Amino acid sequence: MALLWACTLILVAAGVVADNNIGVNWGMMSTHPLHPSIVVRLLKDNGMKKVKLFDSDSWTVGYLSGTDIEVMVGIPNDQLETLAHHRAAKDWVKENLIRHLHDGGVNIKYVSVGNEPFLRTYDGSFTNQTFPALKNIQNALNHAGVGDKIKATIPFNADVFQSGSNKPSGGVFRDDIKDLMTQIVHYYKDNGIPFVVNIYPFLSLHLNSDFPQNFAFFDGGHSIDDKNVQYNNVFDANYDTLVWALKKAGVPDLKIIVGEVGWPTDGNKYANRDNAKKFYDGLFKKLASNKGTPLRPGKMEVYIFGLFDEDKKSIEPGNFERHWGIFEFDGKPKFPMDFSGKGNDKALVAAKGVQYLPKQWCVYNKDASDLEALARQMSWACSHSDCTCLQEGSSCFTLENKRRISYAFNIYYQTNDQDVEACNFEGLAKVVKEDPSTNTCKFPIQIVSAGERRLSFAYGAIAAFLSVVSLFTWLL
Repeated sequence: MALLWACTLILVAAGVVADNNIGVNWGMMSTHPLHPSIVVRLLKDNGMKKVKLFDSDSWTVGYLSGTDIEVMVGIPNDQLETLAHHRAAKDWVKENLIRHLHDGGVNIKYVSVGNEPFLRTYDGSFTNQTFPALKNIQNALNHAGVGDKIKATIPFNADVFQSGSNKPSGGVFRDDIKDLMTQIVHYYKDNGIPFVVNIYPFLSLHLNSDFPQNFAFFDGGHSIDDKNVQYNNVFDANYDTLVWALKKAGVPDLKIIVGEVGWPTDGNKYANRDNAKKFYDGLFKKLASNKGTPLRPGKMEVYIFGLFDEDKKSIEPGNFERHWGIFEFDGKPKFPMDFSGKGNDKALVAAKGVQYLPKQWCVYNKDASDLEALARQMSWACSHSDCTCLQEGSSCFTLENKRRISYAFNIYYQTNDQDVEACNFEGLAKVVKEDPSTNTCKFPIQIVSAGERRLSFAYGAIAAFLSVVSLFTWLL
């Protein structure tokens, strides 16, 4: 049986202080992201000590100043070509890192160069750019005198290695990038850089209908034997496949960090809150044991994926892509968790200071007479907003037809900040004050996004400045 082992990521947060070996991924691919100040407070309230970002936006990173939260800042794939040039890398480090490295500044430990740049689906688009960019960033860090403290690394998808035997001991780097990966890991060894890998047991289950479901979790029920070593979960098997690949590449002791691991809660028949909680309960128990994997016993460093649901993520991999958060888009926790792994569930601390749009919804107008445009208008709404909860296997799939239409209309309306024109649909919709949600399907009210609050603050600052100038002019 072919075991499809895909990348995974771990995120840690709790009302209980998270262990130092657990971090979270803070993604911002949302139409209405939370303000960074709110997110940083949420991280602190839940005792989260490590955070991984996917870019280096100075406005966002700045809010982590003085928190002592360990930060991994990111470089998007579309910047790799530019940073493959030495001068550009030096400028990037100066503009995006050095400005934050002062007393009471940001505790930056890693720079992630790209994000899964060797993913098969990219068809080699970033293959020739990534390693030069990595070396240039690390050299720039060294030149700036912070290379011992901050390391550049590449977060890889687990598809950079493979096993012809479908067992960990068969692990080798993928044929088409084997020589390049060997060069990279030896550079890592020479420069004290960890190997960051994303491991997703959920994807193994999603991609292979024959995959044993219990093997995706941590509670046994299925196992494989490999050279007298027993594996009862795909996470350990995937991790040790990498260990074998590193050994065969000549760097058997290279440090490994799990950059992403988690479980989605919607958009797929396996993606629900019960399964997500089961996965995290098993994961945290495993991490608390400090047993590691059969080939790498001891403490593991992992980053949970992810912090929030993100409604702008691509759904090409599946509708579940927008539902990886342990928090809702507005910072409400989805279920109790215990990052200590002791089974003492506690509600996570919700985001504080979140501002919502008015309590009103856009729904299907049952009195509408012209229904010819209905299918077209519903399609329009879903193509310009997030209707993944309506798809088969998702939380709102079983809604009766009129409620499905209402869901589509409302999600578009909320995405567009409740603009009155966003609830027209050729006369097929109307705004109501009564919540149309059901027990299983929530009709959300959108929040005031960080972008709007940032713009509002900027306008306020400009207005204040102009008023001071005006007063000064009058006094003259």
